[in-house]
Amino acid sequence: MALRDLFVHLDSSARCRARLDLAVALARRHDARLVGFHAETAPAQRVGVVATWPSAEYLAAAEASRAVFAAATAGLGDRALFQDANRGGEAEVIARVVEAARTADMVILGQSDGEAVRVPDDLPERVVLESGRPVLMVPSNGIWADVGHRPMFAWTSARAAARALADGIALVAPGADAAVVQAASGEAPLEEAAERVIAHLAAHGIAARHQSVVVEEVRLMDTLLNRAADHAADLMIIGAFENAGFPFVGRGSGTRYVLRHLTLPVLFSH
Repeated sequence: MALRDLFVHLDSSARCRARLDLAVALARRHDARLVGFHAETAPAQRVGVVATWPSAEYLAAAEASRAVFAAATAGLGDRALFQDANRGGEAEVIARVVEAARTADMVILGQSDGEAVRVPDDLPERVVLESGRPVLMVPSNGIWADVGHRPMFAWTSARAAARALADGIALVAPGADAAVVQAASGEAPLEEAAERVIAHLAAHGIAARHQSVVVEEVRLMDTLLNRAADHAADLMIIGAFENAGFPFVGRGSGTRYVLRHLTLPVLFSH
């Protein structure tokens, strides 16, 4: 899939600029349009019992977000577009972000980290589950100027892993050093499946090495994150919200674990 239309979530957090800079780098690499979507919770302005919207506080936050976006995207010209959710309730904010994200080729979000910023804690999970689009999650720590030069594909016998394989190819940089880590539950990994994945990536001009891991307890996601660190990966690509044949991993629990503990940018496909 060609990346021609990217979506990045904007808010008032200190980490917003880090994911915005990564989104701009990807837009430049792919000659893509970049939509910056400001969305965060805020109370209505009240005078006695009368509530009005938007409040002065929300307007100030939105204008500050617009200014940051304009400065970061100065080189993109008319390929940069700022939009405002213009809603303050948690449910409304999530609904607006999900709806706007559905027409993007890829969504770029920041990891929820407990920072005192007005963004619903479950926004990343809801966008992964409900937008129908691949979601690139940027960690709450570290600077990632670009991704895809050392990608790691997490492969399992699951539909979502196949979706992630297809979505992740677009983020792989030319000449990348890629790894495919195949996980199996209590039995020998299927080498035939691994060979098909490696051959598929090769057809797209991506040279990848295969590794396999056998996981018998609820250590799968830690194992994948550790393998990503061993590979010095700048991107992990993984299927989301599917137990992938691991009956001891409840549907979605592994995805939620990675959302909380990711140490590098992770592309989630569902």
